[in-house]
Amino acid sequence: MRVAVIQQTNSDDLQANLEHSVALVRDAARQGAELVLLQELHRSLYFCQTEDTRCFDLAESIPGPSTERLGALAKELGIVLVGSLFEKRATGLYHNTAVVLERDGSLAGVYRKMHIPDDPGFYEKFFFTPGDAQFNDGRSGFSPIRTSVGNLGLLVCWDQWYPEAARLMALAGADLLLYPTAIGWDPADDDAEKQRQCDAWITVQRAHAIANGLPVLVANRTGFEAAPDNTGQGIRFWGNSFVAGPQGEFLARADADNDTVLIADVDLQRSETVRRIWPYLRDRRIDAYGDLTKRYRD
Repeated sequence: MRVAVIQQTNSDDLQANLEHSVALVRDAARQGAELVLLQELHRSLYFCQTEDTRCFDLAESIPGPSTERLGALAKELGIVLVGSLFEKRATGLYHNTAVVLERDGSLAGVYRKMHIPDDPGFYEKFFFTPGDAQFNDGRSGFSPIRTSVGNLGLLVCWDQWYPEAARLMALAGADLLLYPTAIGWDPADDDAEKQRQCDAWITVQRAHAIANGLPVLVANRTGFEAAPDNTGQGIRFWGNSFVAGPQGEFLARADADNDTVLIADVDLQRSETVRRIWPYLRDRRIDAYGDLTKRYRD
């Protein structure tokens, strides 16, 4: 299956951002992509650099205007399209939500970000409620979304640091792991620290591919975004979007600084082959893992 990961710069013009995304998705479809992944919160600037209640005006319902536009695009192009939106679920209840639009334009499912960071420049706990541990129908919050191109284990940004999230998606039958992302450098850090951070980010996600025998798709932002109130350093998003195979091998990788339509061909049958020679699921000691449900083992 041919897949595409979209890496793009953003501005404060919401409509321009959307049109830019649409143009890049069209490019991906022209190159034969059947599954296209957009980056985290692709509709706007990364507004979580400050705690500003006016930013809640950016939120929208799901279904809503963006899912309608993305669904129409998916139907027109005959692709499965994964977007990332600031969801207003109810008054005072907001989520960082990824959406999946099917080839026929329908909303195949949503995933609400489970792990919410709170760090300088990434004040997401102010804006986002964590996703539900279980949906109303009893499914786990870590449930793949079934589509015509496979079961998508969709996770978002900070989720990518947690092996538990990737494992639970794999155990629930995910065929691929997908991570829409917005991560970058603090300009105050030196070059060595910047490189360590980026390398760690790449390594942990390649490890999820290896540990679960699944392909991984990662879409990150690129470009510099100033702090909205001009009090912070701003963030230079480090790009480096990539697609990895089930042994962590790079199938495609973007650079740090450029808008990119990253194309890769993913052989889903390789997961079966790899899991036969590295049967991690077979050898898991589930009888000995009870302490994983504790915050810390005192």
